[in-house]
Amino acid sequence: MTSRDPDWSRWDAPTERWLLSGFRREGAKRSMLLELAARIVFPTVLVLSVYLLFAGHDRAGGGFSGGLVAGQAFVLRYLVGGRMDDSAIVSMRPPVLIGAGLTLATVAAFLPLLFGGGLLESSIYKFTAPGLGQIKFVSSLVLDTGVYLLIVGVVLDLLRTLGSGIEADADAAARGQR
Repeated sequence: MTSRDPDWSRWDAPTERWLLSGFRREGAKRSMLLELAARIVFPTVLVLSVYLLFAGHDRAGGGFSGGLVAGQAFVLRYLVGGRMDDSAIVSMRPPVLIGAGLTLATVAAFLPLLFGGGLLESSIYKFTAPGLGQIKFVSSLVLDTGVYLLIVGVVLDLLRTLGSGIEADADAAARGQR
């Protein structure tokens, strides 16, 4: 090993950041396995949540189940990187996501009333896109997207509020003030 090669035997002095703020923790409080799992699993779980959102749009629960799966991905990131890591990867604050989700779901629920339909009525639109073929759009996808944003916002808000108390208690215990 030359002097320019990184010292891979020291986990408490990483040469690259696996997660945005996970490197701030001390070596004894870090889990290499959990950081590696989060790095691999997080994007995969988010893709799965978006798949559930789109696949379930004409069946019950697409937005709710997709939002719960995405929320669990953010919980995994929180376990590894803490509150600052979740704040760094989501550009919107959780109350904004909650408000956007509620607004989108409400508009999608009441919009059919303007066109002579019933409350929460769904319509199917089919069209052909060049290169993609025939695409089917179900208007309930808008409601599911609102529910998805609402669930993700609530999970992020819970992590932010409850997680800050947990981190404060852990810091106080580490300093011996407890």
